[in-house]
Amino acid sequence: MAMLELPDVDFPRGKCLFVATPIGNLDDMPLRGLACLANADVVYAEDTRRTRRLMQRYDLRARMESYHEHNKEAAVPRILDRLRAGERVAVVSDAGMPAISDPGYALVRELRAAGLEWSVVPGPSSVLSGLVLSGFPTDRFLFAGYPPRKPGRLRNFLGDLLEERGTVIMLESCHRILKTIAAIEELAPERELCVAREITKIHEETLWGKAAELAGLMTGPRLKGELVLLMRGRTEAD
Repeated sequence: MAMLELPDVDFPRGKCLFVATPIGNLDDMPLRGLACLANADVVYAEDTRRTRRLMQRYDLRARMESYHEHNKEAAVPRILDRLRAGERVAVVSDAGMPAISDPGYALVRELRAAGLEWSVVPGPSSVLSGLVLSGFPTDRFLFAGYPPRKPGRLRNFLGDLLEERGTVIMLESCHRILKTIAAIEELAPERELCVAREITKIHEETLWGKAAELAGLMTGPRLKGELVLLMRGRTEAD
């Protein structure tokens, strides 16, 4: 693709930037985010293969290292050492805003404890995109991350969320969505739900219904990728 004219950015040495990346459509990458990745001495990515596709799309050649849930104990000290040495460090997740339901939180905690400088470069978010797509109330909402896998913990988790009066937003995988919907059906069969799938991609789709209705819709090609599951907040009628 043609070279972009990137803006000048404030990315001083010894600073860590958490850079949001597209959740599906690579054209959603913000220009300031691209400029920060271009100026980074090293980019720490949750999945370097996935981030490499983004870097190649925009002809960026920054050095990349891995930072994910399984290597964070070793990676965080290395990142702190790089910052103390005056390097510019960018951190990205698989998609969306880093440190939201990924190990970036552990790094932020250590940066704060060490007195090092960090900031965010905002951009795409599956959480907020799903909220808007749902048509559920947006004046009060709770992001609950990924539901637990074990049936007992899942039931307790959902039981607490069903008391929430704001819209509840969860992330779920295509492999577990039917189990989560079935658990909601058992606890609150009349609660209105929404699934937003393939957000920003060609086959983007938003589905609504009670748990039993959604279970019937979530079949075949709809069981693909990461999904945003939303639940209408509790009302007096519930």
